[in-house]
Amino acid sequence: MTTAVVVGNPRRRSRTYDAAVHVVVELTGAPPDLALDLADFGPRLLEPDDPEVSNAVKAVTGHDLVVFASPTYKASYTGLLKVFLDRFAPSALAGVTAVPLMLGGHWRHGLAAELLLKPVLVEIGATVPTRGLFLLDSEPTGETLDAWLAAARGQVTASTRAR
Repeated sequence: MTTAVVVGNPRRRSRTYDAAVHVVVELTGAPPDLALDLADFGPRLLEPDDPEVSNAVKAVTGHDLVVFASPTYKASYTGLLKVFLDRFAPSALAGVTAVPLMLGGHWRHGLAAELLLKPVLVEIGATVPTRGLFLLDSEPTGETLDAWLAAARGQVTASTRAR
């Protein structure tokens, strides 16, 4: 199984990045094969013909499992991640199992991954067999993640095997 993380935090190598990598390790026992920190692309994400960004989009579609991660900004995922996801054609993620992951400062944003990020991933063809995962910035590991993993491991395994 090949794995990737796509991180939409404007800060490079952020807690969001670390959490996304950690989720892949916990789900699969290995680090991701591809780790895209969208902050590395900067304004090139807005250039429709940028070859590196286009290659990154193609690379994501070739993985079995992808964790799409964002901090919570204004009760939603970042524009950085949105601009990247807008590059995917309808059904581009067909056959990809995706995990929506968001980090935030307060539990009142706890449904953001489920209600805002998950539908976009499904719209571009991904299979999302789990609940969206929301973690507090201050607690990216611990009981919440452990409880989510207990349910998600089997769902992710079944989904990636089906591919």
